[in-house]
Amino acid sequence: MVTTEGKPMVAATAESTSIWDNREDLPAMAVSDVYKGWQKSEGVPSLTGFYIEDLKTVELAPWPRKGGRGIFVNLEGTGGQNDMQVVELAPAGASEPERHLYEEMVYVVDGRGSTSVWYDERRKQSFEWGPGSLFAIPLNARYQHFNGSGTNVARLASVTNAPTILNLFHNHDFVFQNPYAFTDRFAGEDGAFSGAGEAHRGNQWTTNFISDVRSVDLPEMKARGGGGRVMLIELAKNSMGAHVSQFQVGMYKKAHHHGAGAHVIILAGEGFSLLWENADDERRRCDWRPGAVVVPPEDWMHQHFNTGNKPARYLALRMHGKQFIQPANRGGEEAVFTSGKEGGWQVEYEDEDPSIHTMFEAEMAKHGATCRMGALVPWCTSKAG
Repeated sequence: MVTTEGKPMVAATAESTSIWDNREDLPAMAVSDVYKGWQKSEGVPSLTGFYIEDLKTVELAPWPRKGGRGIFVNLEGTGGQNDMQVVELAPAGASEPERHLYEEMVYVVDGRGSTSVWYDERRKQSFEWGPGSLFAIPLNARYQHFNGSGTNVARLASVTNAPTILNLFHNHDFVFQNPYAFTDRFAGEDGAFSGAGEAHRGNQWTTNFISDVRSVDLPEMKARGGGGRVMLIELAKNSMGAHVSQFQVGMYKKAHHHGAGAHVIILAGEGFSLLWENADDERRRCDWRPGAVVVPPEDWMHQHFNTGNKPARYLALRMHGKQFIQPANRGGEEAVFTSGKEGGWQVEYEDEDPSIHTMFEAEMAKHGATCRMGALVPWCTSKAG
């Protein structure tokens, strides 16, 4: 007889019954999302949707394991691959020490303080941070954050690949209690978080720490348009990556699409982003100012517009960097800067829906500002450029 109770299946014969003869009677396989289960066990709420208006004002709840208050952010565009974890430390407070096998990139939303990182207590490294700082925790290193102010709270926003790692291994102890030290990434060396880095061709910067991404110098990159400047960042030898992008007053960037999980944090300027899946879909509009977060869903077109009186700048914390894991589909990493006419993922200005530019000109008029796309968009009515 054929059975499913731990015994091998054998081929059915004329005298036997196949296990598949009455498939509707078979038990349903249990489907488990280990990340969601862990998230629920943490006892803090989860924020969903397409974007966040302001990280500084997001309501938080007590998070005992973190030693402060916090919230999970699971926006639609992550595709379940990564998340954001917002944590606030009380004046003169400190987080609980922790370690984990998922990668974590930390952006300082507000406040000043310091972080200690170590595999070996005897080789602990500490560094100070303030508003706009960006750093990454070396994989599986222990770390602890300290609020340096006795009167003000400190708020940190981390983008992690916890959903991927927890669902991959589906074992909490392996992810949170693993003793392995990745000394090829961090060996407790002095100056590991000094802010030193190395520049590479392609506007690439490798480092462990940037003191303020809001003011860091950015090299020019014309491919995306909008008078753009972009610096691509590899942190702590992670597989995840980041970039800082800036575009000019009265301008907007070219529409494009890419994979899931890019958390776009607005650092400066005012404007909006449009998101749409198919050409005939209604476009979702996300208005933003510093502190807003937008996560475009996988393969959705999106476009960023500056309607303010100063250059707009954002930090994108992405699921993939450029050094270790690159997209394998449809042309790889460079496709995001390549025209759709050449097989890439970008829409050139002359190929975009003219209604998009008409809307931008109307928005600029509402703000009493000048559109400066005259030299770039054939149907622009403005002479400025």
